[in-house]
Amino acid sequence: MEANKIDDTDRAILYALQMDARNMSSSDIAERTGTADSTVRKRIQRLESTGMIKGYSAEVDYQQSGYPLRMLLFCTAAIPERGDLVPDILSINGVVSVQELVTGEQNLLVTAVGETDDDITPVAQDLLDCGVTVADEVLVRSHEATPFGGFDTNIDES
Repeated sequence: MEANKIDDTDRAILYALQMDARNMSSSDIAERTGTADSTVRKRIQRLESTGMIKGYSAEVDYQQSGYPLRMLLFCTAAIPERGDLVPDILSINGVVSVQELVTGEQNLLVTAVGETDDDITPVAQDLLDCGVTVADEVLVRSHEATPFGGFDTNIDES
């Protein structure tokens, strides 16, 4: 199988890991997908080595952890440089994610969190210092996520 091609078993593994990677053992996934435990382990290793699985992380509720403000900053950067700017932007205190946008004038979406406006305001200045212009800011009340349903192919939820 080509490194960038995935089948229904891979999709089911990805879905299960997105649901709860911390508590989902390879034998749990094998049972849910109707495959052998060793097959699941090998598939996960392949998905990790090809970069399809980039890592495992905790989903933090910033509001409950003392950072109630979540700000989306729609930014513009020079197109040839925007990808190279991402590591610098991620190093800004309070920034938790950067997305490259491919349509519209704004081509970067930066998410920052903080306790107060005083925590978020310096982020905009730091972005300017990186050569990025902030075009718009949006304060977010809540953020929820779910596993991608397109991966939910072979899992029996019972």
